[in-house]
Amino acid sequence: MALKEFVLPDIGEGIAEGEIVSWKVEVGQEVREEEDFVEVMTDKATVTITVPHSGVIKELKVKEGEVVPVHSVIAVIDTQGAGGEEAPASGEGETQASPAPAAPGAGPGGPPATAPSEPGKVLAAPATRRRAREAGVDLALVPGTGPGGRVTNEDLERFLAGDAAPAAPGGRTFEPVSIAPPTSPELEERVPFRGVRKKIAEAMSRSKFTATHFTVVEDLDVTELVALREEVKDRYADEGCRITYMPFLMKAVVAGLRRFPWLNASLDESRGEVVLKRYYNLGIATDTENGLIVPVIRDVDRKSIVDLARELRDLAARTREGRVQPEELRGGTFSITNAGNLGGLFATPIINFPEVAILGVHKIHDAPRVVEGEIRIRKVMYLSVSIDHRIVDGADGVRFLNVLKSCLEDPRRLLLEA
Repeated sequence: MALKEFVLPDIGEGIAEGEIVSWKVEVGQEVREEEDFVEVMTDKATVTITVPHSGVIKELKVKEGEVVPVHSVIAVIDTQGAGGEEAPASGEGETQASPAPAAPGAGPGGPPATAPSEPGKVLAAPATRRRAREAGVDLALVPGTGPGGRVTNEDLERFLAGDAAPAAPGGRTFEPVSIAPPTSPELEERVPFRGVRKKIAEAMSRSKFTATHFTVVEDLDVTELVALREEVKDRYADEGCRITYMPFLMKAVVAGLRRFPWLNASLDESRGEVVLKRYYNLGIATDTENGLIVPVIRDVDRKSIVDLARELRDLAARTREGRVQPEELRGGTFSITNAGNLGGLFATPIINFPEVAILGVHKIHDAPRVVEGEIRIRKVMYLSVSIDHRIVDGADGVRFLNVLKSCLEDPRRLLLEA
């Protein structure tokens, strides 16, 4: 045989580990170079890695749902076993790879295991480590419930709240005896908490426990905007371009961010600096079968309403189909989340950390308003902006919404702001 070990590659800057979401191959399967190999999730994105060598899959060393460090061996491929070729005797051709030592209990039929870490090193995400340092907690004392004993954000918060017993030497924990009555299995369904949903949970926890959230809500009379959108959407429908309200909102957001640049920023805590960004890359929260994903549209200030409409349609479709690229999920400076098509009056969205603000967009509905001394039925909507109160004052959050209100209530202002 000519065995090749495949190690989990560097997926991106600052990525130390990845979760094996799903294998696209099976042991014994013949594969060709560049075919889909494994889907891996990191703190930043989910990526599909292709087969590095043609051959036959000899071993998959990691199970779905496990978290492994970068450069860990995750599979072995026999590169001379494809196409019915006779494999050379041991010692001929390529050097046989030495399999990495397996964790106790690993292997066929064994429990899930994470690639062994350095002696005494606790497995935890960088955000969890930072939170532990800020709280003065030794992670070795926190019972880990993640794969291979990995300490999650939830584990740390339970420990800080006093709801978890300290970890005993050797990684064991002293669990309290449960006196709750057993539940009928047929009345419950247990779904693995992993993949995109787990990453969303970790990101939301990190944001909520790091940024000090403050939310402002404003109502808008968007009757004129509705009329303008109705007029232009038919004009471009024949070109296959669907004009929604989102491009108008994005242009209004840019106008507000230009006036109040501290909402278009991030905090570099390691250097004690606020990074004010003079480019406008807007993340658009997208509802998918796998959870909420936030692809980024870059340089919004340089694009027209029609350009943004086309790009939004393409990016949203590829995001829902799982074809969005990792680089399209990075580099955002401000995010927008739109639940208007689902309902609800308004919400207090959670900031897409490390950004410092996010805009919530809500449904347009008919409501009575006083216009020129008369009560009339108008098209009304609510906008809510959540800001990181460490960086942005509440007054600037209100002023920011005032800019959006003036632009969207009188859409002609968007031409002047642009």
